[in-house]
Amino acid sequence: MAEAEAMQLKEEGNQHFQLQDYKAATKSYSQALKLTKDKALLATLYRNRAACGLKMESYVQAASDASRAIDINSSDIKALYRRCQALEHLGKLDQAFKDVQRCATLEPQNQSFQETLRRLNTSIQEKLRVQFSTDSRVQTMFEILLDRNSEADKLEKAANNLIVLSREEAGAERIFQNNGVALLMQLLDTKRPELMLAAVRTLSGVCSSHRARATATLHAVRIDRICSLMAVESEEMSLAVCNLLQGIIDALSGEDKQEHRGKEEALVLDSKKDLKQITNHLLDMLVSKKVSGQGRDQALNLLNKNVPRKDLAIHDNSRTIYVVDNGLRKILKVVGQVPDLPSCLPLTDNTRMLASILINKLYDDLRCDPERDHFRKICEEHITGTFDPQDMDKNVIAIQTVSGILQGPFDLGNQLLGLKGVMEMMVALCGSERETDQLVAVEALIHASTKLSRATFIITNGVSLLKEIYKTTKNEKIKIRALVTPDKTILYSVATTLVNCTNSYDVKEVIPELVQLAKFSKQHVPEEHPKDKKDFVDMRVKRLLKAGVTSALVCMVKADNAILTDQTKELLARVFLALCDNPKDRGTIVAQGGGKALIPLALEGTDVGKVKAAHALAKIAAVSNPDIAFPGERVYEVVRPLVSLLNTQRDGLQNYEALLGLTNLSGRSDKLRKKIFKEKALPDIENYMFENHDQLRQAATECMCNMVVNKEVQERFLADGNDRLKLVVLLCGEDDDKLQNAAAGALAMLTAAHKKLCFKMTEVTTQWLEILQRLCLHDRLSVQHRGLVIAYNLLAADAELAKKLVESELLEILTVVGKQEPDEKRAAVVQTARECLIKCMDYGFIKPVA
Repeated sequence: MAEAEAMQLKEEGNQHFQLQDYKAATKSYSQALKLTKDKALLATLYRNRAACGLKMESYVQAASDASRAIDINSSDIKALYRRCQALEHLGKLDQAFKDVQRCATLEPQNQSFQETLRRLNTSIQEKLRVQFSTDSRVQTMFEILLDRNSEADKLEKAANNLIVLSREEAGAERIFQNNGVALLMQLLDTKRPELMLAAVRTLSGVCSSHRARATATLHAVRIDRICSLMAVESEEMSLAVCNLLQGIIDALSGEDKQEHRGKEEALVLDSKKDLKQITNHLLDMLVSKKVSGQGRDQALNLLNKNVPRKDLAIHDNSRTIYVVDNGLRKILKVVGQVPDLPSCLPLTDNTRMLASILINKLYDDLRCDPERDHFRKICEEHITGTFDPQDMDKNVIAIQTVSGILQGPFDLGNQLLGLKGVMEMMVALCGSERETDQLVAVEALIHASTKLSRATFIITNGVSLLKEIYKTTKNEKIKIRALVTPDKTILYSVATTLVNCTNSYDVKEVIPELVQLAKFSKQHVPEEHPKDKKDFVDMRVKRLLKAGVTSALVCMVKADNAILTDQTKELLARVFLALCDNPKDRGTIVAQGGGKALIPLALEGTDVGKVKAAHALAKIAAVSNPDIAFPGERVYEVVRPLVSLLNTQRDGLQNYEALLGLTNLSGRSDKLRKKIFKEKALPDIENYMFENHDQLRQAATECMCNMVVNKEVQERFLADGNDRLKLVVLLCGEDDDKLQNAAAGALAMLTAAHKKLCFKMTEVTTQWLEILQRLCLHDRLSVQHRGLVIAYNLLAADAELAKKLVESELLEILTVVGKQEPDEKRAAVVQTARECLIKCMDYGFIKPVA
């Protein structure tokens, strides 16, 4: 009875449908569905109700009903086509395309299906074009940001997506053209840290490599506002603003290496006025109490990087002359800051060292004696003008200034020591009751004592005071500085003591069998003292660093050769190596001048001492900013000692840390890469890429990843008859994520640089395509991004090569990745995949919009 009633309701529904009463038809089909369990009838009822849904534009219900019919009969061609129609109206074109493709397979002659296939294909291509369009994405982000009712998370996401867009030339231009700078300034006014940070980073992208945009942005936002943002306590914000300013400076000065022609060149006739304005504001930041220690450091970093000439072969040093005339006194004020005095500006541990580096770079950049004499006179006037018999704080600041200069251009500092009253004031401050005075004075004395003539004065006038300070003070920073005196035997004794404290002498390997044999023959077997265990040694090293042992070592290294013997140099190198053992301590060592002090120890002395110093240099170079650790031209002197550690006679740790150090250096500039190449490091780096030891192989590959930017290195890969490229491709197929990341980075840069290497990659191994596909599907986003860049390089190299890639599974991979939502983390990956797809459209492999 129920089945018969269901059939009757179905017929009623059909009659209502023919009369275009779709609501009544839907009601009849729904009632019938409740009465029957017959699968064929159920499929028909769902299919018919789906047709009603399409007529009433209830597309979600129509798609659902059609799916239920398909679940019963997967070849129900009417249900498939109706679901296709519903999905098309819902905007799910790719799913609709699959359904109609199935229909066309089942009935190839059906013209309706073929027409729908063509229409959907065109719509999909058009959607891809719109989806990938930079203009569309920029517009979408702006709509969200301009909408006051936007949810906080959407607002933040839009701002972060703008960062990604601004890093593309097309995106940066659209942001700029759509009044983006004014909008980003509104974001800065929100005072919400995450949106302000996103705005600053977006502005960096807009200004990058484009002089006209950089000039317009600088004038719109104003340099005083930019500097006030850099002056905040937040390290992240301060660094982001520093990067923005660096981008502006690069664009204005032509450091972006871009050619400026036509309209842009006409818009920006002369950027010198803007550059001078930036320099003036940075100099003003140095002496402002409103500027945080982080902000002051970033201002010093920008001056260090952009004022002195990068190449002394360039004749024009006008920027340095300008800063000497208008800012040297301000820099000297920073150098003379004493943290314990109430008048001290906000500082970090690195501020004074950065200021000393800047003074050193400026002095080195002067071209003639009159310029150097002018520099010296400004320093002399500043120091003598600071001395005040009635104000001890000013005297301490004056001596601190001299001490800071001695850590920069030493010959200038030595001349300043000859000023009337300077040495006498150092000795007098030693007799002060304030620990602050004593610490500054003793620090200055040990910097001064490295010249024999000054040392004689200290021996005559200050030794008794230093001994008294050593006996009475409880401050270990003062104690350790008071120990450093200019006597040859004392230097050796102090160095020996420090070697013992740090356990940095060579320890012979103990062979258990020989120990047992010695005990059996009743010979004395030395046993390790409990306080020679690692925990105790680490504790002593911490105390020494806290007490300022690095400053003492730096002063000892500067001593005349008559005082500092090769044996003492070796001992100092051992101590430095022990101090550098913990990566967390290396920043402190660098801040106190340890990086610079190690260079002469690595170049002169005993063979053992040079190796120890080179190893300590490698430890510092691996984790430190080379511009700070080894300022100026000194950084090039670091390369040779590091390369010497690649020798197979050195132990694995020395090889490994030398590779890390060279990796860091090679990432800084092409001049450093050329120096590494000139020192013949490439064969050793390549050999370690073949190593069985995972960490050595990874470190060597990471170093090569940076080195392949250099043209001379690229020539080695282009040369015939070698397996260099094959090795890099095969390393991309390894299971180690870090190794893959480094190898994929190298391959991405090589294939971007030379089309020949794109073809060569496909010839060196039959596994190349499988390896590339694995990279493009990698779980680690950085590896996946590099894989997609390689894919793009191959697609862009040649149409035939691109066709080979498209005919593989790579097209499907690119499509899947390109359809993903480009959140902040995945933005670069998704964008690169989309660029690959657009390249395929350009070739016509994906049918373009009609």
